[in-house]
Amino acid sequence: MADQAPSLPLTADEGDASRQSEGASLFEIAWEVCNQLGGIYQVIRSKVPLMMERWGDRYTLIGPYNEQKASVEFEPTAPGGWIGRAIEHLAAQGLKVHHGRWLVPGRPRVLLIEHGVPGWRLGEIKYGLWEHHGIETPGSDWLIDGVVTFSDAVRRVLEALCEQRASAGGVRAAKTSPRVMIAHFHEWMAGLAIPMIRRQNLPVATVFTTHATLLGRFMAMGMDDFYERLHSVNDAEAARKYNIVTQHKIERACAHGAHVFSTVSAVTAEECSALLGRPVDVVLPNGLNVARYNLAHEQQQLHANYKDRIHQFTMGHFFPSYSFDLDKTLYLFTSGRYEPRNKGFDLCLEALARLNMELKAHRVDKTVVFFIVTSKPTKSLNPLALEKRGVMNELRTVCQNITQGVEGKLYSRAAAGGKLRLDDLVDEYWTLRYRRTQQAMKQHCLPMVVTHILENDSEDPVLSQIRYLGLINRPEDPVKIVYHPEFISPANPLWGIEYDQFVRGCHMGLFPSSYEPWGYTPLECIAMGVPSVTSDLAGFGRYVSEHHLGHDEWGLTVLRRRGRSYNDAAAELCAKLLDFCRMDRRERIALRNAVDRRSWDFDWQHLGPAYHEAHDMAVERFFASGGSGLGALLGAGT
Repeated sequence: MADQAPSLPLTADEGDASRQSEGASLFEIAWEVCNQLGGIYQVIRSKVPLMMERWGDRYTLIGPYNEQKASVEFEPTAPGGWIGRAIEHLAAQGLKVHHGRWLVPGRPRVLLIEHGVPGWRLGEIKYGLWEHHGIETPGSDWLIDGVVTFSDAVRRVLEALCEQRASAGGVRAAKTSPRVMIAHFHEWMAGLAIPMIRRQNLPVATVFTTHATLLGRFMAMGMDDFYERLHSVNDAEAARKYNIVTQHKIERACAHGAHVFSTVSAVTAEECSALLGRPVDVVLPNGLNVARYNLAHEQQQLHANYKDRIHQFTMGHFFPSYSFDLDKTLYLFTSGRYEPRNKGFDLCLEALARLNMELKAHRVDKTVVFFIVTSKPTKSLNPLALEKRGVMNELRTVCQNITQGVEGKLYSRAAAGGKLRLDDLVDEYWTLRYRRTQQAMKQHCLPMVVTHILENDSEDPVLSQIRYLGLINRPEDPVKIVYHPEFISPANPLWGIEYDQFVRGCHMGLFPSSYEPWGYTPLECIAMGVPSVTSDLAGFGRYVSEHHLGHDEWGLTVLRRRGRSYNDAAAELCAKLLDFCRMDRRERIALRNAVDRRSWDFDWQHLGPAYHEAHDMAVERFFASGGSGLGALLGAGT
């Protein structure tokens, strides 16, 4: 294929971007296609129905092949047509591409690539990156090596697809109605293919979406005033400081090489402009497939059901030491990647320490159990937690047997006109089992704060702050803390429920992030009718502040953190939580119903059209630049 190609004259329709996109094929490329690692998986997976609605079988996802994960989420199918011929061509060259369907709503076509290469070939690709793009790569970084080989494989796949599509369409048809391919790349781990594609001059309109800059994420962890200092940062020096020079150069190459550069929020757009040196062309807010979460009239019943499951955990965790009224207990939680400052775990704990004192001072008769759900290295679950959970299960079994035994005897006594007495109806065996199990539950220590044994207990910043604030689950403190350093799942013996079910059972989610490009956690709460807190330093919080006035009234608090001290933000959050604790049950139900009604505002049907705009813009810019690369392929097809 030639490196340079003559441009084609624009057709009459090429002034209308949406008309130019007619007949185009869209390929969306990401490291997390059929490969769940983080939030990008949720973005791509939930957006599929919207993409299929517009593109149908002209929409294809591309990702790396992971046999273990593909065996669960991927259904192989036999390829046909020009895509099948491209896959055969690549197989003859030694590149294996798996064709099939992703087992998610919409069942889109997926190409998963086995991108591993011999060491000598990896060296050649790396040399090309340095020679042509000035990107040096370390010698032994498994992630960067994987990114390099995957990106080169994507380039080869798109090259083969371009060739087969051009020859399938025919030269004359293509000249009168050019059919362009659009490639939408997510994050630097997939986007490295962009500079490769542009240098090779492939006829592909490109979109690059960064969901957060890696440099920004690192810098925000150690800066209280990150956004105030952002525009004075020397990005090259900062990348060297954090030892992410290669990753940063890749991100810059992706941003500058794409026809359209996008990100997920207005707050991250500031970061991209300052650190990557190119203003964002379009913001692509992240939506949800709300129908997957919103269960209409069942929302309140599901909340009650899963709140009862959380009650079971609470009894097993706290009641061996002391008890409290579960009907007057509120469950609050925060969750996310283990970045305590970025995610606002520190601010949550500070606000809850203040709330603990306020509840006492104002004699508010409520108990607050606050869960911190994250993931970090642990040695195991705490054996005491497992032991007490086992005793709780035994107690339930004993109570069920007593109830079943008493039922028949009580019915006979009632029919015979006897008085209501229960003690003499319980067998001595079960009376003894009941008392022994109660005794086995008791422990002469405070309830544990952390459910697991951490690998670095003394150095853990979350646990250190909990101890510093004195939130150690004393019986006289209305605020209790449960630090759970493992994501909740049915496989966890302490829970046996899904994370979504845990969220439904809670009363409020707290996510006052100091750095959050978007933030799916409060959005997921809204979709399930759960009030939540976000911040104006989170992309989602910024979006809501700009587009949804009066959000506090229907259950979403956007805490102001930008240009504000940590203590002032903590004081406001404490005040908001105190107001929530003063609500009665009827008021909380009304608030949940208000959240539920607004959840549809964040469905992909409302937020997704921004993606259509980005794709149309990419096609328009592609043709405005002369249809780069198309002439070479058309010539090759003659």
